[in-house]
Amino acid sequence: MSLASFNRVARIALVVLVAGLAGGCASRGAVPDVPDAVDLPRFMGTWQVVAHIPYFAERGHVAARYEYVLRDADKVGVTYHYREGFDQPEQSREARASVKGASGNREWTLWFVGVVPAKWRIVDVAPDYSWALADYPGRDMGWILSRDAVMDDAQYQDLVKRARDHGINARQLVRVPQVPAQVGKPGFGGPKEP
Repeated sequence: MSLASFNRVARIALVVLVAGLAGGCASRGAVPDVPDAVDLPRFMGTWQVVAHIPYFAERGHVAARYEYVLRDADKVGVTYHYREGFDQPEQSREARASVKGASGNREWTLWFVGVVPAKWRIVDVAPDYSWALADYPGRDMGWILSRDAVMDDAQYQDLVKRARDHGINARQLVRVPQVPAQVGKPGFGGPKEP
């Protein structure tokens, strides 16, 4: 290969490399090239808390749901809505989250009250984003989330099994009443006592 031919090939390779890098920068916020990555824009929206491992900040709540809003390629606004009884007013708490893109958008750090960090991980999500399973790595906490407020028992049992397969202590999961008719049914938690 002559020097002129080599220089021409090197220039073409450089142009292809620069174009590839520019394209990679322009696609910020896209689904990372990680197997089973969570499509962050598709994950945004409202998720009903179908079940959770109760802890002090969510215990006794009914009609609980999370709303996620994409603020930047890796920043999410989080609002938790709940009632302490179906006859009680709706309350909400605000948080923000930073998403670790290298994790396939599965690992988040949530910031409550601006200074209290909490780890959160999406361990499984339906192909159509109709349900999701999440946990708090290293803690005995887990959630079954759904786009719909009411989930049939067969689907719920399948998700409990999936949660167990992902290391969530499924025996501690308690269903969250989303409609008044669910209060008092087996497996459902109750509203906070007055």
